[in-house]
Order: sequence, then structure tokens, then C-alpha cells
Amino acid sequence: MAPSALPVVHLPEELRAACDDARARGQRVGFVPTMGALHDGHLALVRAARERAGFVAASIFVNPTQFGPSEDFARYPRDLDGDRAKLAAAGADLVFAPDASAMYAAGERTRVRVHALDEPLCGAFRPGHFEGVATVVAKLFALLGPGVAVFGRKDYQQLTVLRRMAKDLFFPVEIVGAPIVREADGLAMSSRNAYLTEDERARALGLSRGLRAASRAFEAGERSAEALARIARAEVERSAARIDYVSVVDPDDLTPPEGGEVGPRALVAIACHIGKTRLIDNVVLGEDEPPAGG
Repeated sequence: MAPSALPVVHLPEELRAACDDARARGQRVGFVPTMGALHDGHLALVRAARERAGFVAASIFVNPTQFGPSEDFARYPRDLDGDRAKLAAAGADLVFAPDASAMYAAGERTRVRVHALDEPLCGAFRPGHFEGVATVVAKLFALLGPGVAVFGRKDYQQLTVLRRMAKDLFFPVEIVGAPIVREADGLAMSSRNAYLTEDERARALGLSRGLRAASRAFEAGERSAEALARIARAEVERSAARIDYVSVVDPDDLTPPEGGEVGPRALVAIACHIGKTRLIDNVVLGEDEPPAGG
């Protein structure tokens, strides 16, 4: 589809009507929520939705409630025209690009919180972040109706929170977690990679190196969560200006493994600052292939 032919709607009721019309035509509805500044990782989500649905909508909305007061809301990259072209090429049928006033009407007071799952990892460093995420996705799911939504596994905690929210609130939405898309050298694709200088881009490989080292140790028989975290952290420390966490937790409930020993699966999650840019990455040991790279 040519970019100029890809419809863009801005009002919530327009998204709801488009999804209702698709279902009336007998099509399953697929949905990919994004904040724009799209890269190949986002487009892989669109293609995954296309495999599962006859009608695919993507949202582009930089959600103010998931940013803290000192975070990068104002400078977060925005490129609606460029994103629209990429979505058209990836097979989307509709773009939903609302203003903040459309998603958060005057006098709004409602927030959605998924307790416990929003507290560890990024939750400890970004208070209120997952409440903002859960709130805006609940709004989007209410507009979407029955269908399938695809999220990237790079934001693993977000995926876990949203799966719990959808189950608890009976949203008729299947949630699919798509694999992390990486550059050839192992760096996880992220809109925030655009902030990195050439030197910082090279140092950012410390995240994937740490995950790869932990993966190799796990494959060699290491089962101590503390040891696995220490192995991953050693690589990250060589590159990061500041480390928020390098944690090894249960991949389902994000808690430390009982007795300090991991089972057949374990999440290794990293959040750190490369220069002024906060990056996250993860691997599920026993499930994911280690990140590529030297």
C-alpha cells in the first residue's frame, strides 16, 4: 500500500468504528500499539499481526502518563509521515494517531495498576511508568474490541504486566509476545538508539554481551541466580555510565528464584544508562537463543 493511501484516524471513536467494521466483514482484528519512531523491530510486530489477522491497525501515541518528570517525553523522537510509510510497507491497514487530549479527556481520573508485577526491575526506577502503560493500553483495548495485539519481548516486564491486566479485566484480546529484533552485532533495536553517539553505540553492545555470557554459563550448567547475574553484570559494567539493575528472576512472575537456584527457564533482565540514554534488554534462559555477536 502506498503511504498516501494508508488511512490515519485521530479520534477514539474512529478507531472503534474501523475495528467494528472489519469484524462485520468477517475479519479478525490485529493491533500493534507503538509510540512511533518506528524501526524494524516494530515492523516485525506488524508483520506478526498480519499473520494472525485480516485487518491490522497500529497506534502511534507518545503516552504522557508513562513518562516521569525527568524523562524524555519532550524529546522522544516523532516522525508520523515516516512512520506511516513504514507501516504501509509492513502491511498495516490503519494508523491511529490521537492527540493526548483525545486519550485523556478533560476531567479524567482513572488509572489501571497491576500490583506486584509493576514493582521490581524497571518499576523500582520508573515509579508510575507501568501504571501509565496499563492505563493507555486498557483504553486502546477498549477501543479495539475482540482481536489480537502484538508486543515486543524487549519490554518483557511490560508484556508480563499487560498479559495479567488483560486476563484480570477480561479483555477479549489475545496478547502475542514477539521475539526481540536485533542488529547484526546483537544490539536490541530501540527508538532510543537514535540518541546514541557513535562511541555510545559501540558501548551499548555491553548489554548483549552480558546476556550472551549469562546464556553460555547457563548452557554450561550454572544455575545460581546470583552467579548468572554477576556474569552478565561484569560485561555491562565495562560499558555503562550507570546500571539500574542486572537481575535474574522467574520469567512468569518476575520474582527471585526460590532457594537462589533457577529452574529450566529464567529471565535475565538489564537496564542501564549508556551516556544519557537508558537502555533495556533481556533473554529468557532455556527459551531464547543467546544474542548474536562476537
